[in-house]
Amino acid sequence: MITFLVALFALIVGFFVYGSLIEKFFKPTDRPTPAITKKDGVDFVPLPTWKVFLIQLLNIAGLGPIFGALGGALWGPVVYFWIVIGTIFAGGVHDYLAGMMSLREGGKSITEIVGNELGDTILTVMRVFLVVLMVLVGTVFLTGPAMLIAKLTASPLMPWLAAILIYYFLATLLPIDTVIARLYPLFGAALIIMAVGIMGGMLLGVGGHTMPEMQLANLYPSDDPLPIWPLMFITVACGAISGFHSTQSPLMARCLKSERLARPVFYGAMVMEGLIALIWAAAGVTFFESTGGLAAALKAGGPGGAVYDICVGFMGSGVGVTLAMLGVVACPITSGDTALRAARLILADWFKLEQVSMSNRLKLAIPLLVIAGILTQIDFNVIWRYFSWMNQTLAMMILWTGAVYLHRTRPNSSAYLISLIPALFMSVVTCTYILQAKEGFELATSITYPAGIVFALICLATCIKTRFQQPLHH
Repeated sequence: MITFLVALFALIVGFFVYGSLIEKFFKPTDRPTPAITKKDGVDFVPLPTWKVFLIQLLNIAGLGPIFGALGGALWGPVVYFWIVIGTIFAGGVHDYLAGMMSLREGGKSITEIVGNELGDTILTVMRVFLVVLMVLVGTVFLTGPAMLIAKLTASPLMPWLAAILIYYFLATLLPIDTVIARLYPLFGAALIIMAVGIMGGMLLGVGGHTMPEMQLANLYPSDDPLPIWPLMFITVACGAISGFHSTQSPLMARCLKSERLARPVFYGAMVMEGLIALIWAAAGVTFFESTGGLAAALKAGGPGGAVYDICVGFMGSGVGVTLAMLGVVACPITSGDTALRAARLILADWFKLEQVSMSNRLKLAIPLLVIAGILTQIDFNVIWRYFSWMNQTLAMMILWTGAVYLHRTRPNSSAYLISLIPALFMSVVTCTYILQAKEGFELATSITYPAGIVFALICLATCIKTRFQQPLHH
């Protein structure tokens, strides 16, 4: 219990201390934001700060801080360390950079910002990469909740897939304050209440469960334990850092009324997600007594079944079941719809199609939804594995972009280090993972570990040579 409370306290302190430091590097001003200067009633819509925060939280949360945290907990309470360090020094920085760069660049999508900083070649690569990733996000966050609803209601899968797809179509197409701004605050509040309820149950010892203390040992339940590095860092994903967030921050950058609200919204939402992930990771090893018990529960009922059992065990069959349904059904849906919305906006920026007219929105929304619907017929586990790696690879690319941006805008400052250091770390993680994982090249660790370090150094050298010495001018 003590190490859990220390980790919880560290996340809160990180928001106030390190978050304030990051904010100082950007020096927010009172200049009009894109929500004011480009107000169009569709995507650029000024919204109340509390509503923007809850929408941002739901946009970035999805299955990550719940399913990802439970998966990361298989290595034991050591996962607390990554959630805390990753959230404060990598994830929060990543999300704040993406949001602030978009605010300063007129609400541009993250692809256009990367192109400005890293050049036209990277811009083209990023456009394709991100549209593919957003469609994959939409697909996994369409299939996952549909499968769970079908299981809980003992009904066929296809009608639920169709129903969620129709909702996605409306949320992708309609003005942001028509559907998203109305529903998300309710779902966001439910996500927070669920996490607080579970934390209360653990701290009060409901059911006689005892919270384990953090240790750095690898407790993966296997005779041949999977290595912590780099697998745990990819598995937890959204609970510490996630590239997907960089596609969502610009959506809310188009709704913020002031630059000074960026830290509570972007950095703050990431810290809140870290808190939620910490609670769920702790719940996994606490409720099922050990990593072996958690592994057995995941194998028997999948992560959805484990979430259901935890909610009922700590909060009862009434409130617990209701919140479990909201958590594992509504949360992924509220990330899937904005993922496809982000894909529409990326394509709109790419092909310079204004999005005020319904016809232009239909031209982009219909193909995206059709492709996502087709991909639901592919094995869910295969899509999820590649999504996870692409997600963290994107985070790496955005952190490199942030380092270049800070070096260009503050050339006589060391501000760029706040992004460059986690960029180096994530470069090692993503390269090592794809070389080592089953869905990658399955190479021996004697090759993958040094290769990851070499790749990170190559990224650093390339960044210094091509951009740090010759920053782009806008």
